[in-house]
Amino acid sequence: MNQIQFPHWLQWLQPLVASLGGFGLFIIGFLDSSFIPFPIVNDLMVIDLSMQHPARMPYYSAMATLGSVSGCVTLYLLAKKGGAALFHKQAGSRAAQVRRWIDRNGFVSVLLAALLPPPTPFKIFVLAAPVCGVPLRNFTLALLVARSLRYFALGILAVRYGGKIIPYMLQHKFLVSGVTLAVVGIAYALGRFLFRAVKPSVPAQ
Repeated sequence: MNQIQFPHWLQWLQPLVASLGGFGLFIIGFLDSSFIPFPIVNDLMVIDLSMQHPARMPYYSAMATLGSVSGCVTLYLLAKKGGAALFHKQAGSRAAQVRRWIDRNGFVSVLLAALLPPPTPFKIFVLAAPVCGVPLRNFTLALLVARSLRYFALGILAVRYGGKIIPYMLQHKFLVSGVTLAVVGIAYALGRFLFRAVKPSVPAQ
């Protein structure tokens, strides 16, 4: 079986997370999505652990998802109490553009940012969500959908293709991002269609 080659800065962390299994994925997901950035760590660890223990892949993917969602919700609640200044500091010149986009597409903005791989400025969208009035329920649902798709897709691909998944994704970043955007677009269009279909008509006065 092919082995994952971890970056040098990650090699000290990999044995610790691997020894903790799903709990380690939860912790890293929580920290990365809230206070301490660990970019791509959980992506690589979900792939690595799923390759080693294919039967546990759903468990690993679920724990990575729950850790990330928990960290994001924590950051959301902190930002809601006074995160406007922090959001503007993090977003810089992009703050106004991000706010306009989220004001029009709150759910989809969080969904898309949570799906796309680094260097997507994901935390800017997390900080912006409460500032722009995105309800916590919609925020959490978007994260659950996005992170579940991301980590379960990585787990399935790892079980199916092993270590070949990493070189493929690195060599086809635009293709991976394009497929992600297409999935989000289809889901968004379907959701709008279904919402209109079930929306009750307002009787004339």
